[in-house]
Amino acid sequence: MQTNLSEHAKQLPRADEAERILRSCVHCGFCTATCPTYQLLGDELDGPRGRIYLIKQVLEGQEVTAKTQQHLDRCLSCRNCETTCPSGVQYHNLLDIGRAVVEQQVPRPLGERALRRSLRMVVPRPALFKALMTAGMALRPLLPESLQAKLPRHAVAAKPRPARQHQRQVLMLEGCVQPALAPNTNAATARVLDKLGIGVVPAPQAGCCGAVDYHLNAQDKGLERARRNIDAWWPAIEAGAEAIVQTASGCGAFVRDYGHLLKDDPAYCVKAQRVTALSKDLVEVLRAEPIEQLGVQADRRLAFHCPCTLQHALKLNGAVEGLLTRFGFSLTAVPDSHLCCGSAGTYSITQPALSQRLRDNKLNALESGNPDVIVTANIGCQTHLDGAGRTPVRHWIELVEETLS
Repeated sequence: MQTNLSEHAKQLPRADEAERILRSCVHCGFCTATCPTYQLLGDELDGPRGRIYLIKQVLEGQEVTAKTQQHLDRCLSCRNCETTCPSGVQYHNLLDIGRAVVEQQVPRPLGERALRRSLRMVVPRPALFKALMTAGMALRPLLPESLQAKLPRHAVAAKPRPARQHQRQVLMLEGCVQPALAPNTNAATARVLDKLGIGVVPAPQAGCCGAVDYHLNAQDKGLERARRNIDAWWPAIEAGAEAIVQTASGCGAFVRDYGHLLKDDPAYCVKAQRVTALSKDLVEVLRAEPIEQLGVQADRRLAFHCPCTLQHALKLNGAVEGLLTRFGFSLTAVPDSHLCCGSAGTYSITQPALSQRLRDNKLNALESGNPDVIVTANIGCQTHLDGAGRTPVRHWIELVEETLS
């Protein structure tokens, strides 16, 4: 695609990257066929090709309007288009660049600003989020349905983590909302790893991966959180930690991007590349281990929801399904498994109508094989799908660990 960046755009820190991505797009339109929002709305500007044109116009100095912002906001950042694209267009990076420019030029209404600020204040702070969630559980009958759907159906406590020491050690990103919404997920992970002779090194100074801030256009704050995590993990990395394990693929996708996002930071570029290399989704760790020695005898019928971040960002489509099959679970077929469930980080809150339509479509597909339970690999998807009050939705590692109890 021919481009002619404005003088202002040429001064942007990622101007060369934006131009390179724009030029790599051949506007073939294959991406629109797999874009969830285009399928719902049928508007070219609510598909990847149309959004690329909008960002091109922005970077070439044309007028930026609230409509431009709306079309970019509606994007789920699911990266389905990147899986489909024959030209390897790095759409998500271009979207981040375009959104940041539009955010500077188009003031948001007060309500939108307040909502986004509230999300950034609450979600990345585990203690605050847990306190508010606990209060919400106590007051559930008084809350509107939209908020009730964001709470767990039942209070769940985490089982104890193993205390044994092992020569093999990994770090684990605990996450922001998962410790409150599904506290047993990371505990179950630690217990399964323990049975394989792998210990989890605590890193209490590590916090939010940075994705919430970054994708709400507070990109500097998101990168600040990334640097803080690198500092928190670095002593264990130097001591020989084998991996940084994520049980939420949304976090994993962002941590995997640290090396790219901090490549121009002289103080962190080398460390960030090392973190990217060590970053692994849980399935990547377990599938390389002799899991048969765990003695799992599973007989439940599952539907697996493969999060967009797992299949399109981390390129691990089929990995969890293969592992669950090795464990003996029976997996049902899921039509259109490449499509997003509508969770997409904070999207279910900032774009509730579109998100609910995508959720209902996804649940219809997941339930078409009559599973006993739906399992997934990302806390956002888990909470969003389970909030419909239909088939129970859990993290897959919890079902694996239960067969060991």
